[in-house]
Parts: sequence; structure tokens; C-alpha cells
Amino acid sequence: MRRGFLTMSTGLFVMLTAAVALAQAQSPVALQAATMRSELVPHDRRGSGLPSVIERGWLAPSSERAPWWAPVLSGLIPGAGQFAMGQQRSVGFLVAEGYLIIQQVRARRDANGDRDAYRALAFDVARQPFGGDRPRGSWDYYESMEKYLESGAYDRIPGGSLDPETDETTYNGARWLLARETYWLNPAVAPAVGSPEYQRALAFYQSRAVRPAYQWSWRDAQLERDVFAQTIASANRSGQRAVNYVGLIGANHLVSLIDAYVSVRVRRFGGAGVLGLSMESVHTVVETVGDPLAGRRQVRTAIRLVHGRR
Repeated sequence: MRRGFLTMSTGLFVMLTAAVALAQAQSPVALQAATMRSELVPHDRRGSGLPSVIERGWLAPSSERAPWWAPVLSGLIPGAGQFAMGQQRSVGFLVAEGYLIIQQVRARRDANGDRDAYRALAFDVARQPFGGDRPRGSWDYYESMEKYLESGAYDRIPGGSLDPETDETTYNGARWLLARETYWLNPAVAPAVGSPEYQRALAFYQSRAVRPAYQWSWRDAQLERDVFAQTIASANRSGQRAVNYVGLIGANHLVSLIDAYVSVRVRRFGGAGVLGLSMESVHTVVETVGDPLAGRRQVRTAIRLVHGRR
């Protein structure tokens, strides 16, 4: 069970590293899969056959430096539990947390900026001919402006009873068509105005059609409409990035918590015993691969197993 937790911790750490790179989507990133090697060393040869850096492995059993509350602290502040246990990789969790938070804030700022931009463009171009207060609409409203050239009139013949828009190429005309198809036996043949079928279709139209205060038209403004659509797409991408970074922040907390839990378990109970072997230490390093100028790195993890349990 302890070995399973260790494997899951290491895997999640590598997955988080890959996810951060993918979330950027700004430059090509080469990620080399992490490699792991295990070394079996007789109990009486500890300290003689491995590099000193592994001798001081960050999972060296030490119950004095394994407080039970370290995983809780790491879950709240990534790396804090590792810091309490004197583990250098606490810096990695803290740096990752700060980086992800900064990127999330930037993505949200970009999304808000694009949202304000497409609202202003709609207000100054598509809605300008209709005057009035032109109140701010919901997200669905601006999405409809992207799909339809014009909203169409709400009441085609002012005065008297409501006369829905009949031009089906407009937004309101499409809503009236949908209402007729939903409630009339034949959408091309109108029932009596006072009939339940007609009244239900009219109520459907009233609940979904664009009112006069929200009318729009992109006619003779195709360039501005294209910019409007591009700005909405940019806002969507930025908003999705912000959501992705929130997920990565949560993953960083989870990985740090699991990592601290595994460390506490190993230090307090002497590691995971397998076939008479006990894990004494684990050490992870980041190494340069190939030409240093290429910037390629790999993660190498060394696990030291010894005979017997302590």
C-alpha cells in the first residue's frame, strides 16, 4: 500500500509538470518522460555503493522530522509540509503554486478585457442605430449577435396586438419559426389568434425574442462583425485557460498532500516492505539532456531498498 502511494505521488508530480507546459500553448515544449531506477543494496553495505546525494535522500526515515500534520499543511499550502520535514523539493511546490496563480490571474484578466472589448464593439456599432439606453446583455445575448446578422424587430407592426418578426434570417424571426413549429400543427398555417395553439406560440416568442432595447444589426459592418467574433473567441480561450489553471492549482495541492503523506508514512514506519526489502530513501533530480543550449530536461528518481525493516 505504501509503495502504491509512492508511485501515485511520483506519477502525479510528473503529470502536473506536463500539464503546466500544455496549458501555456504559447511555444513548443519538449517533455521527456521521467525515468526511475531502483537499486537493491544489502543492509550491511548501506552508504558504500551509492552517490552521497542519494545517501541524503529526501525520504530518509526520520520519525523526528515527520510530523503527522505535514500532509494537512501541504494540502493547504503546497510545499509547506515538505518544508517542515526539511525537504528541498518544498521549493518546487511553492514555485509551481505561485506560477499557476499568476497565470490564472493573467488568463482571467485577459478574458475580462476581451469581454469588455466585444461588448463595447456591439454597443458602438451593431446597437448604435437603435439608440436608447442599450443595457448590457447576458452572454447568450452576445453569442446570438455573433450568429445572426440582425436581431429583427420585436413587434413588426407597432400598435395593437403583438406581431412577431417573420424574417426567418433574423434572430427574432428564427424564434417565431421555432414557436410555430413547436405549437402549430402546420407552421405555415396560422390558427385563430385567440386559439390556445396561437397563444402558446406567442408566449414562447415573447419569452425568447430580443426586445427593442437590445436590437442590433451588423448590416454594412462586416469588418466590425468579424472583429467581434474574433474577440469573443479570444475571450473564450482565455476563460478556458483560467479554468484549466484552477484545476492545475488544485492538482498541485493534491500532489503536495499525497507526497507529504507518503514521506510521513515512510519516515515513521520504515518504508514499504517488499520481499524482505525496505525502502530506505528516494531522491529525485532534474538533469540536462543533450546540448545544454537546447533546454531539454529529464526527471530521474533513485530508490534505495535495503534488506530488513527497521
